[in-house]
Amino acid sequence: MDANNKIGEQTIISANNKISLLMDSRSQNESLARTLVAAFIAPLDPSIDVMMDIKTAISEAVTNAVIHGYGDKEGQIKIDLAIEDTELKIIVSDTGVGIADIEKAMEPLYTSLPEMERAGMGFMVMESFMDSVKVKSSPGKGTAVEMVKKIL
Repeated sequence: MDANNKIGEQTIISANNKISLLMDSRSQNESLARTLVAAFIAPLDPSIDVMMDIKTAISEAVTNAVIHGYGDKEGQIKIDLAIEDTELKIIVSDTGVGIADIEKAMEPLYTSLPEMERAGMGFMVMESFMDSVKVKSSPGKGTAVEMVKKIL
């Protein structure tokens, strides 16, 4: 249901809405995730900067799920998007290997795959572009990354 609210001379359009996507854990699906989130938030008319921040963060989360969650194995990545008023909530989850030490994994430059010359900047990038990032994970069960961004 759409609602319009006036604040001074600015009109804020809020469209409470949710969508979920289940996709294969393939690196080429990262661009699908970027496109999906851009189309989903377009009715809120975000700035180019906000749009790029969100697209970059979701790209990092999906890439982490593909590379670190599943590695050479195939699996599924679920993306849940929800708009509540002027806030976007994204959850990117997998049922891959999980993370034993989340605090360590979120340290800048830490990578569990140094042989692949991974930069270890994924979580730092997500945190710098989103208003909040929370990670839940269990070894052998998978990982869920929840990100929130205010659109206006």
